[in-house]
Amino acid sequence: MVTTIKGDLPCGQQEIVTSTCSTDCSTDAAGAAEIVNPIPAVVEELAEEFKSGRFTSHIEPVPIPSKEEVIKLVEQVQRILFPGYFTSMILRPENLEYYLGQQLSLLYENLARQISSAIRHDCFRHNQECTRCGERSYELAAGLVKSLPEIRKLLESDIEATLEGDPAAANRDQVIFSYPGLFAIMVYRLAHKLHRLKVPLLPRIMSEHAFHRTAIDINPAASIGGKFFIDHGAGVVIGATTKIGCQVRIYQGVTLGALSLPRDAGEKLRNVKRHPTIEDNVIIYANATILGGETVVGARSVIGGNVWVTESISPDTKVLLKQPQLVYLGQGEEI
Repeated sequence: MVTTIKGDLPCGQQEIVTSTCSTDCSTDAAGAAEIVNPIPAVVEELAEEFKSGRFTSHIEPVPIPSKEEVIKLVEQVQRILFPGYFTSMILRPENLEYYLGQQLSLLYENLARQISSAIRHDCFRHNQECTRCGERSYELAAGLVKSLPEIRKLLESDIEATLEGDPAAANRDQVIFSYPGLFAIMVYRLAHKLHRLKVPLLPRIMSEHAFHRTAIDINPAASIGGKFFIDHGAGVVIGATTKIGCQVRIYQGVTLGALSLPRDAGEKLRNVKRHPTIEDNVIIYANATILGGETVVGARSVIGGNVWVTESISPDTKVLLKQPQLVYLGQGEEI
């Protein structure tokens, strides 16, 4: 049944016409029944490709680490390292130790569970010998937990660098609550520790989460010193073999990357230094690109915005583009 409004009369005075739909719905139903169901054939084709190994899949008797649970671990560590900021619970000196003990106990168990899944996944995927998955997972989780005081000291220095380098940073609370650079650095420092402990999968899951939150991509294998400050941050890329000293400041859009790589670089250059070294007290302005494993930016140097660097720079050097010539045209004027 179809209802239409007829005429251009004022609201409330239009003539309403009701008619019966001329289309026979049963005809459509009959036509649909004649179409061959494509699902069984597609299921058979996909299943064959997955089971044969031609398509990558995780058809294993052990669970793969949960991305959702790893993100929860990051949030849990954030609550531990910055108590009182990311929880509705009111913290006082008299309940702080209870709170930290409870949170660390949960972190220890949950982290060990995800590490165990990651190790078991690797064992089955690569046919490795048994490596005491259960016991090792707790040893590795303990390694991260024991490193948290040192990580927190580094993060405090990163907060100090933010306050020193950004006049818009009003106070520590603002930086902790809302600066994407600090969040990305926190996740990097956690992921880097897990990388050094040789925990598979989890570090990259963490760094990918930070990238989706901040548009800052820091490979967990990179080496970064204290008092590190990323201003604004969106578009920053820091490659796996990058080495960054202390008190370095970088701005949005900066790339610390590799030179053009051959097609088989994945195997040939996996353990080769491909990304630059940035020494202490360097400032790199927006959209600068620094490439190459042999490229060293000397201490206290300044790299200007939009600069492209592929060779080493001596300490105390400024690298800038010449001021471009701007042309101003009035109405009707031509170059």
